[in-house]
Amino acid sequence: MTACVDYSPNTIPQCSTLVDLLGTRAENQPEQIAYIFLENGETESAQLNYQQLNRQAQAIAADLQSLVAPGERVLLLYPPGLEFIAAFFGCLYAGVVAVPAYPPRRNQKMSRLQAIVADAQATVALTTTSVLGNIEGKLTENPELASLHWLATDNIGSVRANEWQEPALSSNTLAFLQYTSGSTGTPKGVMVSHRNLLHNLGVIHRGFEHTPNSQGVIWLPPYHDMGLIGGVLQPLYGGFPVTLMPPVAFLQKPIRWLQAIARYQATTSGGPNFAYDLCVKKIKPEQLKALDLSSWKVAFTGAEPINSDTLEKFATTFSACGFRKEAFYPCYGMAENTLFVSGGLKVAEPIIRLVDGTALSQNQVVAAAASSEEVRAIVGCGGSPNDQKIAIANPESKTQCPDGQVGEIWVSGASVAMGYWRKPQKTQETFHAYLADSQQGPFMRTGDLGFLLDGELFITGRIKDVIIIRGQNHYPQDIELTVQNSHPALRPHCGAAFTVEFKGDKRLVIVQEVERSYIRKLDVKEVVMTISQAVTAEHALQVYAMVLVKTGSIPKTSSGKIRRQVCRAEFLTGSLNVVGDWSLNPQGKMKFQNLQADVESLFQKLQACK
Repeated sequence: MTACVDYSPNTIPQCSTLVDLLGTRAENQPEQIAYIFLENGETESAQLNYQQLNRQAQAIAADLQSLVAPGERVLLLYPPGLEFIAAFFGCLYAGVVAVPAYPPRRNQKMSRLQAIVADAQATVALTTTSVLGNIEGKLTENPELASLHWLATDNIGSVRANEWQEPALSSNTLAFLQYTSGSTGTPKGVMVSHRNLLHNLGVIHRGFEHTPNSQGVIWLPPYHDMGLIGGVLQPLYGGFPVTLMPPVAFLQKPIRWLQAIARYQATTSGGPNFAYDLCVKKIKPEQLKALDLSSWKVAFTGAEPINSDTLEKFATTFSACGFRKEAFYPCYGMAENTLFVSGGLKVAEPIIRLVDGTALSQNQVVAAAASSEEVRAIVGCGGSPNDQKIAIANPESKTQCPDGQVGEIWVSGASVAMGYWRKPQKTQETFHAYLADSQQGPFMRTGDLGFLLDGELFITGRIKDVIIIRGQNHYPQDIELTVQNSHPALRPHCGAAFTVEFKGDKRLVIVQEVERSYIRKLDVKEVVMTISQAVTAEHALQVYAMVLVKTGSIPKTSSGKIRRQVCRAEFLTGSLNVVGDWSLNPQGKMKFQNLQADVESLFQKLQACK
């Protein structure tokens, strides 16, 4: 194992791989607690110090080295917990490529997992005894999964660590494949190297101003880039402890998240916008008395559009608990850039700009007064670090946009990943873009829309999701928010707006979950009328069709983003879990869906003939 340069407990060791980093921590800080796990969000069930993690990783690696050659892909199928962390490092220590995924829920389709295994060409799967017992029955129905060599790592004894052979690694070695969440398409395996990881971890460390005295609390799923890199690897990089809990523990009782922050006096924690909104809605006033959030210095928020109202409500609600608004740290990231792309200053309040919605629909940024009817508040996501460049480019002409004009966000720097696994053409298109007017590059094209103002990045939406009706751009998240605020029966953060084509025109469709408590007493006619009126008043749009669906049924990514293109496909095939629906032209809608079903059937027959 190569020693890291300039080791000190108070500085970041200069390492070329994560294996060297953990080995250095284990050698110099063996007894320091690295990870604590709260099995139900409340009870400590396990902890790992650096020496224990190093030993477990070596034992798992020794088993892997007896099964596969360096560079082979290994599926990680774990519930949230410390077993996942040991297995992830076990892969790194064996020189194989980790492929994190999430175990399918009971009665859930295995199609996404099958697609990942087939694309990654994985040969081994690591998991726990309990997960393996739960899915063994399904393996006979899924040849791709049945062909894997399954290994329960909780059965591997630490004595195997003595047989570990250090692999030949460098900073450019592929560490793992981060399969994208697939909000707009089929998941793709992003190739992340040790160099990418260490650079991005350094960027996060500097942006969050972490020290060895920092303390993390994380409920985010570890198989997703924000949970893995920001929640698991960042504390190791910074040499400070983190307390982890299952996402479901937070979702069931949001108070558990804030109680853990208070209990461990956490300095860093966060999540998507919906997490803060859920706390405001679900935590009762009497529960605030026992909370002390004064230690919370970095409340990061990202992974989905950031709502300024949510930030304001959360800060107001929890100010009595010592929470300060300047703790909010809006940031922007994506798997293709390892994780972190941009972020603000730790000590500053979020930057919010009021812009004219009509001008924004024409890709122009014009300041608006708070009293304006067309005003839209957009939260800034900070700037890029010094060794990384953000450019805003016209997605069609590929020329650079001036400040104050909306375009596609392009990124360059050492955090940009190596490309997509086994997709050379898609890699060329996404990771090797050059500005047509200056020939600067290569840049990674994010597929996200935004603009720069005085060095601050503002996100406006995703190119594939933008709704264009009668030449006007509309951002789906704006329409979805209007819908969800229009009636108490509608579930927040659980709706999709998109278009379909009918008689040569783009028509607006809304798919929206209903709150469980309203399903039996739902007045569909009343809700539909309320939604129609709200969308027309706020966006001057007519809704063509609406589908109200059961709680928890709308397609989402692993990080909670709405999969609008999947919603659209399910609307067209009539496969949504419908509570009630309505259309401006029911007969036309039925013909349209029947035609789409015929096309799908024909496509499946053609596939079967190959």
